[in-house]
Amino acid sequence: QVQPTESGGGLVQAGGSLRLSCPISRRAMGSNVMGWFRRAPGKEREYVAAIVWNTGNTDYADSLKDRFTISRDTAKNTVYLQMNSLKPEDTAVYTCAAGPTIATVRAGRVFWGQGTQVTVSS
Repeated sequence: QVQPTESGGGLVQAGGSLRLSCPISRRAMGSNVMGWFRRAPGKEREYVAAIVWNTGNTDYADSLKDRFTISRDTAKNTVYLQMNSLKPEDTAVYTCAAGPTIATVRAGRVFWGQGTQVTVSS
Protein backbone atom coordinates (compact mmCIF):
# COMPACT_ATOMS: atom_id res chain seq x y z
CA GLN A 1 0.00 0.00 0.00
CA VAL A 2 2.77 2.43 0.97
CA GLN A 3 5.90 2.25 -1.17
CA PRO A 4 8.75 4.36 0.24
CA THR A 5 11.75 4.43 -2.07
CA GLU A 6 14.78 5.95 -0.38
CA SER A 7 17.72 7.42 -2.26
CA GLY A 8 20.67 9.69 -1.62
CA GLY A 9 22.88 7.48 0.50
CA GLY A 10 26.52 6.88 -0.19
CA LEU A 11 30.04 7.25 1.12
CA VAL A 12 31.08 10.58 2.59
CA GLN A 13 33.97 11.83 4.69
CA ALA A 14 33.43 12.98 8.24
CA GLY A 15 32.17 16.54 8.27
CA GLY A 16 30.41 16.18 4.95
CA SER A 17 26.73 16.30 4.09
CA LEU A 18 24.13 14.17 2.38
CA ARG A 19 20.48 14.62 1.56
CA LEU A 20 18.23 11.60 1.55
CA SER A 21 14.99 11.53 -0.41
CA CYS A 22 11.92 9.36 -0.01
CA PRO A 23 9.06 9.66 -2.48
CA ILE A 24 5.92 7.76 -1.54
CA SER A 25 4.11 6.24 -4.50
CA ARG A 26 0.96 5.61 -2.51
CA ARG A 27 0.25 6.57 1.09
CA ALA A 28 -1.93 4.32 3.16
CA MET A 29 -5.01 6.02 4.54
CA GLY A 30 -4.27 7.34 7.99
CA SER A 31 -0.54 7.80 7.35
CA ASN A 32 -0.32 11.50 8.13
CA VAL A 33 3.32 11.45 9.25
CA MET A 34 6.48 10.58 7.39
CA GLY A 35 9.77 9.95 9.09
CA TRP A 36 13.22 8.49 9.10
CA PHE A 37 14.88 5.74 11.07
CA ARG A 38 18.37 4.33 10.97
CA ARG A 39 20.01 1.08 11.92
CA ALA A 40 23.73 0.91 12.55
CA PRO A 41 25.63 -2.37 12.34
CA GLY A 42 24.97 -4.50 15.39
CA LYS A 43 22.33 -2.14 16.77
CA GLU A 44 18.57 -1.89 16.86
CA ARG A 45 16.64 0.52 14.70
CA GLU A 46 16.81 4.11 15.95
CA TYR A 47 14.29 6.89 15.43
CA VAL A 48 15.72 9.94 13.65
CA ALA A 49 12.98 12.43 12.76
CA ALA A 50 9.41 12.84 11.56
CA ILE A 51 7.24 15.44 9.87
CA VAL A 52 3.49 15.94 9.88
CA TRP A 53 2.49 16.05 6.25
CA ASN A 54 -0.32 18.57 6.42
CA THR A 55 1.28 21.11 8.75
CA GLY A 56 5.02 20.69 8.31
CA ASN A 57 5.53 20.31 12.06
CA THR A 58 8.70 18.39 12.80
CA ASP A 59 10.04 16.13 15.51
CA TYR A 60 13.59 14.92 16.09
CA ALA A 61 15.63 12.61 18.17
CA ASP A 62 17.25 14.94 20.68
CA SER A 63 20.77 13.89 19.81
CA LEU A 64 20.38 14.65 16.10
CA LYS A 65 18.39 17.86 15.91
CA ASP A 66 21.43 20.13 15.63
CA ARG A 67 22.75 18.36 12.54
CA PHE A 68 19.77 16.80 10.77
CA THR A 69 16.77 18.51 9.18
CA ILE A 70 13.62 16.83 7.92
CA SER A 71 11.44 18.50 5.31
CA ARG A 72 8.85 17.61 2.70
CA ASP A 73 7.74 18.68 -0.75
CA THR A 74 3.99 18.26 -0.90
CA ALA A 75 3.82 18.57 -4.69
CA LYS A 76 6.30 15.73 -5.10
CA ASN A 77 4.97 13.71 -2.16
CA THR A 78 8.55 13.41 -0.98
CA VAL A 79 10.24 13.68 2.38
CA TYR A 80 13.90 14.66 2.76
CA LEU A 81 16.53 14.26 5.41
CA GLN A 82 19.37 16.77 5.22
CA MET A 83 22.35 15.49 7.18
CA ASN A 84 25.22 17.86 7.95
CA SER A 85 28.48 17.51 9.86
CA LEU A 86 28.34 13.77 9.46
CA LYS A 87 30.27 11.58 11.84
CA PRO A 88 31.46 7.99 11.50
CA GLU A 89 28.87 6.98 14.09
CA ASP A 90 26.16 8.12 11.68
CA THR A 91 27.00 5.15 9.48
CA ALA A 92 23.79 3.17 9.14
CA VAL A 93 21.03 2.07 6.85
CA TYR A 94 18.51 4.91 6.77
CA THR A 95 14.91 3.95 6.19
CA CYS A 96 11.90 6.04 5.29
CA ALA A 97 8.62 5.34 7.06
CA ALA A 98 5.00 6.47 7.25
CA GLY A 99 2.43 6.32 10.01
CA PRO A 100 -0.62 8.09 11.45
CA THR A 101 0.99 10.19 14.21
CA ILE A 102 4.38 11.23 15.50
CA ALA A 103 3.86 9.10 18.58
CA THR A 104 3.11 5.99 16.59
CA VAL A 105 5.99 6.63 14.22
CA ARG A 106 8.34 7.00 17.18
CA ALA A 107 7.03 3.68 18.42
CA GLY A 108 7.87 2.06 15.09
CA ARG A 109 4.27 1.53 14.01
CA VAL A 110 5.03 2.41 10.42
CA PHE A 111 5.22 1.25 6.86
CA TRP A 112 8.86 0.73 5.94
CA GLY A 113 10.97 1.42 2.91
CA GLN A 114 13.95 -0.68 1.93
CA GLY A 115 16.61 1.69 3.21
CA THR A 116 19.65 3.45 1.81
CA GLN A 117 23.17 2.96 3.09
CA VAL A 118 25.06 5.92 4.53
CA THR A 119 28.73 5.35 5.28
CA VAL A 120 30.84 8.06 6.90
CA SER A 121 34.59 7.62 6.86
CA SER A 122 36.90 9.10 9.47
